[in-house]
Amino acid sequence: MSNHYRWLLAIIVLVAATFYIVLPNNNPPQFLRRGGDPDALRECELIVPPQDCSEYEGTFDYQLGLDLVGGLRVLMQAELPPDAFNADDLAETANNVERRINALGTTEVTVQTLGNDRILVELPGETNPERAIKTIQQTALLEFVDFSDVVGVDFSGQRILTTQQAAIQAQRRALAAENGEVLEESPLDQGAVNPVTGQPFQTIMTGDGLDAAAAIYTQGEGWVIQFDIAGDHEILDPNYSSFGEYTAANIGNPMAIVLDGVVLSAPTIRARLDTGGTISGNFTEEEAKTLALQLRSGSLSIPLRVESTEIVGATLGDESVSASIRAGIVGVIVVLTFMLVYYRVPGIAADLALLVFVLLNLALFKLVPITLTLPAITGFLISIGTAVDGNILIFERLKEEMRAGSNLNDALDAGFDRAWTSIRDSNISTIIVCGILFFFGQTPGASIVSGFAITLALGLILNLFTAVLVTRTFLYVMVDLAKNSIEKRPWLLGV
Repeated sequence: MSNHYRWLLAIIVLVAATFYIVLPNNNPPQFLRRGGDPDALRECELIVPPQDCSEYEGTFDYQLGLDLVGGLRVLMQAELPPDAFNADDLAETANNVERRINALGTTEVTVQTLGNDRILVELPGETNPERAIKTIQQTALLEFVDFSDVVGVDFSGQRILTTQQAAIQAQRRALAAENGEVLEESPLDQGAVNPVTGQPFQTIMTGDGLDAAAAIYTQGEGWVIQFDIAGDHEILDPNYSSFGEYTAANIGNPMAIVLDGVVLSAPTIRARLDTGGTISGNFTEEEAKTLALQLRSGSLSIPLRVESTEIVGATLGDESVSASIRAGIVGVIVVLTFMLVYYRVPGIAADLALLVFVLLNLALFKLVPITLTLPAITGFLISIGTAVDGNILIFERLKEEMRAGSNLNDALDAGFDRAWTSIRDSNISTIIVCGILFFFGQTPGASIVSGFAITLALGLILNLFTAVLVTRTFLYVMVDLAKNSIEKRPWLLGV
């Protein structure tokens, strides 16, 4: 029996850890950053003097879906012809959109591609739709542009045409022409050219050459963007091999910082810049932080336009959610009571194992994390029923062995060993069905099925652990402590 006591100790430690995680408003520091922007947080913590970095931290709590808390749903369409990009380009754009939204602090964002030219974004609990849409839609094409020909000319706030923008537009027109389409005029086409050469301004480097970016507040210039240059950055001016070489050759000349064709600022180069620098432009705090997160998440390879937006109210009100929670609690209590009354001592072991099962599920809902929608909660409640089913199979087999004249230890061994096959096969077959549901839940309009499949499958996997190992440990320990009393009173086993 010593092995069972060792397992009991391990289960107690596991329960203590999961209970700590499940506690409300519990934010272990090692998990706090998961939902925020780790790169920005790390950079913020290095700034001297110390800054308030709480905005970059994530949360460690249950994540609720649109049907429980409401939020924002945005449908976007690519501005390029479908033949101008492939599925990988659309998937990359969707990933960049997701990184941008996550950096805003919105948790459990759903971003999925629809068809071959649309992206659907769902933001549970989003309270600032305008900021979210602007952050999603802006392409964030940042350019460092040579302004050595226009010393003393103020282009701040004006739209200019650069060599990089011209190349992008030429590529789009060529692709559109191949498809027999005419590309609509873009704002990029309306920018001013270099008045000296009559050609587009020369782009030196784009934002893709940055390794990190963070918004910081300085006493002299207010909010600026502090950036690091990647070691393998690409230089677009053929006359130079690196950003450091360009800045060294142009000390005393202005270099424009251009975002989506608009000049943010044109600071004078004061020294060679090999590893990084700052971007100034009279930013407000929100503008600086938004630009920094866009630079960290990358520019959108496909420009997007908003096709539709929808403010989604919670399908279930607070009273309905509270009523559902109460109903779930009452249901669990009824099940616990039934197991205790009908199976007595084994029922106590089953009840304890069921509580461990619930705690493990709730802890994993936080750790994974899993979005709790109404279908997801339904899957969890059904998994509780399957956990009880496994215990019933074991206990009924135990009673059969006792009635057949087996001694207590042999009956326990036979009950668990012979019921295991049925428990394993039934759970695995249902897990396979969950996999099929999850697969079909990835199609447009069917994502609601995924939450149900995930929570049910998770519960079934945990049930293989709790219904056998945990219940077995509890029951063997109780029998060991009160073996004589149980053998004299078979009714304690429900016999």
